Amino acid sequence: MRFEFVADRQTKVKTFLKSHDVSKGLLAKVKFKGGNIWVNGVEQNAIYLLEKGDVVTIEIPDEQEHETLIPVKHPLDIVYEDEHFLIINKPSGFASIPSVLHSNTIANFVKAYYTENDYPNKQVHIVTRLDKDTSGLMLFAKHGYAHARLDRQLQSKSIEKRYLALVSGKGELEDSGEIIAPIARSDDSIITRRVHPSGKYAHTSYQVVERFGDVALVDIRLHTGRTHQIRVHFAHIGFPLLGDDMYGGRMDLGITRQALHCHYLRFRNPYDNKEIIQKIPLTKDFENVIIKLQKN
Repeated sequence: MRFEFVADRQTKVKTFLKSHDVSKGLLAKVKFKGGNIWVNGVEQNAIYLLEKGDVVTIEIPDEQEHETLIPVKHPLDIVYEDEHFLIINKPSGFASIPSVLHSNTIANFVKAYYTENDYPNKQVHIVTRLDKDTSGLMLFAKHGYAHARLDRQLQSKSIEKRYLALVSGKGELEDSGEIIAPIARSDDSIITRRVHPSGKYAHTSYQVVERFGDVALVDIRLHTGRTHQIRVHFAHIGFPLLGDDMYGGRMDLGITRQALHCHYLRFRNPYDNKEIIQKIPLTKDFENVIIKLQKN
């Protein structure tokens, strides 16, 4: 895969490419695994001194598959795809990546999709991961360089993810709010998390969309990406998610997984600088609970 840039200053090739998120590791792959660098059509090395206006072309070698990730054929609900990025609508009930407990995962399904379509890059790069029982939009980079470029956006918090959740608790949830509370592992579990001073900074914003008695439908924006962040934060303020028995959520309203759905995703395509926005509706199990609540 080739990428072309125009130098905006006098500098070495490697310094210029670093400003376009080409890491030392990626340059090493270019050097040793079949890639190349050209300046104005002439082959050059990474320390060549550029002049302003020089055209730099880099060829990145194809990525070989991870043999440990087994392709598993399974239908994918693809909502967006181009040569660099893939966005799917993830169903609940499937983990994002394999583990000791899970082998039939979204990563396995995407690997099978890449293999079936004979994509040149067969490594699966997950940019935004979802919990097993969370549904909604999940973003993949289709090669390592695209992943690196989106990591920069993640670090600068310019990728926007929004979720819809049903929460319930005592008292009344404020119409909108900011939950800023550090999240750490629980002392007695490697899975569950808790709010604790020893944890990492975590920031969640929310706005109530609709109320159904003591249940509220909330639109949530993540500013950080801690494990179980939304679930832990809303349990912390006394309004755990419906169906989330791990964090004290109600189990009597017809949904048996956490009522959490990533419905909105926004990021900037670094290759054409255009904004990509995707939105999807709620799942049936989520909608059925809302219909039931509206009737009460």
